Amino acid sequence: MSLLPELAWVPALSEPALLAEPVAKALAGWELANQVEVAAIDPDLADTQALSDAYGLPLSASANCVVVTGRRAGESRTAACVVLATNRADVNNLVRKQLDVRKASFMSTDEAVAGSGMEYGGITPVGLPAHWQVLVDEAVSRSDHVIIGSGIRRSKLRLPGPAVGRLPGAQVVPDLGRPVGG
Repeated sequence: MSLLPELAWVPALSEPALLAEPVAKALAGWELANQVEVAAIDPDLADTQALSDAYGLPLSASANCVVVTGRRAGESRTAACVVLATNRADVNNLVRKQLDVRKASFMSTDEAVAGSGMEYGGITPVGLPAHWQVLVDEAVSRSDHVIIGSGIRRSKLRLPGPAVGRLPGAQVVPDLGRPVGG
């Protein structure tokens, strides 16, 4: 018996107040939305490590979404990269090549928040602007379930890994995530 608090998962569309507006809109029109659950959390636990520590979850149960940008011929190109929390996105090689830019870097917090319509620390691949690429590490798409952001800091989504790879506009990329420290 665990003394840790349990996350109370419910169907995501049954609790729209626990979703950022773009996330709720995206889920409302997505054929796999019935597989997505949401749980309220303390917003101070939105960071993956804090959530894992508080709920006794392995880091491999969570996936992070980082926003990367670059420019080519005066055009800004953006990708949201989804990798297991045990990994880091290969920004300098794979992501840069996917964006077809000379240099790729993490988007500033202010730009990521404004562009996504989501809170920093809650940005998720669900409901991102259509012109952003969504790159999903193959390891995420092979996971039974992953916990990701909900667009706000006070909740998390849980969905099957294969569903992440089937988000609108998503592209599954082998080896997008590299082990932390590797």
